[in-house]
Amino acid sequence: MTTRHDWTTTPIGTDILRGALDLEQTGRGVLPHRLPARARRQIADGQLAMAESQPAGVRLAFRTRATAVELDVVATKRVYVGAPPRPDGVYELLVDGRLAGRAVASDGDTLTIDMSAGTARTRPGPVETLRFTGLPDGEKDVEIWLPHDETTLLVALRTDAPVRTPRPSGRPVWLHHGSSISHGSNAATPTGTWPALAAASGGAELINMGFGGGALLDPFTARAMRDTPADLLSVKIGINIVNADLMRLRAFGPAVHGFLDTLRDGHPTAPLLVISPICCPIHENTPGPLAPDFTAMSEGRVGFTATGDPAEVAAGKLTLTVIRDELARIVKERSATDPQLHHLDGLDLYGADDHAELPLPDDLHPDPATHRRIAERFARHAFGRGGPFAAQER
Repeated sequence: MTTRHDWTTTPIGTDILRGALDLEQTGRGVLPHRLPARARRQIADGQLAMAESQPAGVRLAFRTRATAVELDVVATKRVYVGAPPRPDGVYELLVDGRLAGRAVASDGDTLTIDMSAGTARTRPGPVETLRFTGLPDGEKDVEIWLPHDETTLLVALRTDAPVRTPRPSGRPVWLHHGSSISHGSNAATPTGTWPALAAASGGAELINMGFGGGALLDPFTARAMRDTPADLLSVKIGINIVNADLMRLRAFGPAVHGFLDTLRDGHPTAPLLVISPICCPIHENTPGPLAPDFTAMSEGRVGFTATGDPAEVAAGKLTLTVIRDELARIVKERSATDPQLHHLDGLDLYGADDHAELPLPDDLHPDPATHRRIAERFARHAFGRGGPFAAQER
């Protein structure tokens, strides 16, 4: 027997969206963005354009008495030529902060990427309806977390009771920027990325500006962070700079200073935590650029390899070891006049011993268990007693 519902359709706007900096109106629906339009106009990098449109940390949030919710979406499925199929992105529904349902869109637009040829093409696909039923009776706060690594057009939201804008949570807003690891690569669910787990543990409202391949000290990213209201800030810098072989040591230091200067223009006294890279053996002492491991792909698995020459470090090429030392130096010098600037060595989140126990499956990104470990250690350091994000210091 099919249950009949008296559906209420609610427009999807910024009043019920959290974690996005912009909402683009398209002919098929609304597209959440994690960089504002001004920044997107300055992006000449297809990888970053794709990454910022993937809604890591973005969720619909509303109050309702509804016991059934439907969400129409168009998901973008990525297919990498020669690589194993990617899992479908997961949508998670939370009721009063507790998981109450999961769903996937099994079809949608298809983006086919050939890394060896450097090409990409898109095939349009259908709208899919996600259904969450059997929710508890009574007034409640509902969140629907969108897939962290799957671009998602939001077409329609239907509920069997009216929707209201959620009450202010009273929690501090934590604005975080980082690489694909912060974005959530290889995490299984959107609430299972290390920033989402750490935010839940620390009682913070997350805005995740982790971009796969895109933590490159871009000025437009710094300006977007400058202009975004937040109580707590963090930046995780290093791995993308190395694997893109983007700059030398001479340029890196001033670029870090410039990025931090811009953040301080908009957030002069907020706690600001600078995090260096976690352990990644392929780049500890070997510069970029990074390249796909085509031998691994021929064996049906994803892998990466560093192709730089360690001998060039003496001439200014960057490795993770060099970057950790430079970030520690910069923060130590700046903190003499900026007492709310803090440093966290990424090896304290995931070091060589951790890699021996929980190796990076593709030599670059952590698995779900490692996301949890990083989150637990970050939350203990940042939100714990005496930490830079501790409540008594806000």
